[in-house]
Amino acid sequence: MTAEFSVGDRVEFKKTHPCGSKNWEILRVGMDFKLKCEGCGRLIMLSRNKFNKNVKKKL
Repeated sequence: MTAEFSVGDRVEFKKTHPCGSKNWEILRVGMDFKLKCEGCGRLIMLSRNKFNKNVKKKL
């Protein structure tokens, strides 16, 4: 996916998080993305390549 993302955007991933949610909020953009799960609040960091591979759509 080649869309532009910014802090505060919400995205949907292809696979579900163990809590059952697919939706994430972007907290940081750069070489890495910092994401917060909208289901349980877990914070994760993903590289740009892995993020682009896993994201399904922008909400």
